[in-house]
Amino acid sequence: MGKAIEDYTLRESFAKIEEALQSDPQPIQGITTRYQFTITGSEEGIYQLNIQDGQAEVIEGDATPADCTLTMSVENFRQFLLGKLNGTVAFMSGKLKIK
Repeated sequence: MGKAIEDYTLRESFAKIEEALQSDPQPIQGITTRYQFTITGSEEGIYQLNIQDGQAEVIEGDATPADCTLTMSVENFRQFLLGKLNGTVAFMSGKLKIK
């Protein structure tokens, strides 16, 4: 039996995001952008998701300027990945900050 998303480390979660986007690039065709996720809380990290016309790559760190930075706690990030935290609600309630 596989791990539940709640059991993945932050690094493993971002690896799964990269894997999912690479296996089905249709939603990111024609898009070129770099998102930075600044995760806080019990497990912290900075990850960038670089999307370039159907290709996705996750890089740990903030060496390259991002087009958009999303900041949230690791707990809220996991709830967001599970679909239990709506992005609009997270933003309006201060659980997600966007710059």
